[in-house]
Amino acid sequence: MITFASMKVIKNEPIISKEECAGSLKNILDALYVLNGKWKLAVILSLVQSSKRFNELQHEVTGISSKILAKELKDLELNDFIKRNVYPTTPVSIIYEATEYSLTLKKVIGELSTWGEQHREKIKQSMRRQS
Repeated sequence: MITFASMKVIKNEPIISKEECAGSLKNILDALYVLNGKWKLAVILSLVQSSKRFNELQHEVTGISSKILAKELKDLELNDFIKRNVYPTTPVSIIYEATEYSLTLKKVIGELSTWGEQHREKIKQSMRRQS
């Protein structure tokens, strides 16, 4: 994986090989393919906090429709980020929980949160200057 710290810098220009660049791009595209959309990380984050039923998830992830939530849950289960537990009660109980694999996103979610906060502040400052 290429990090900014590992890149050689000549006159403030990072030098990376064509292969390294292509490899990094492929890795990023793979990650974005699996985590695409605006809801997947929010659903994962909600389930990392605690296991939930469908309606609890929909209530916590504000703004998501039941149709989209159902699709996202299927995608996340397919990629082993969540587990769907079916309990033979009357009526049937279904509880969703985060898997150990979803915890591998901890750093990614943390970095996105930090960047999002910085970006929000940048936009606020930009709007203040325009006023």
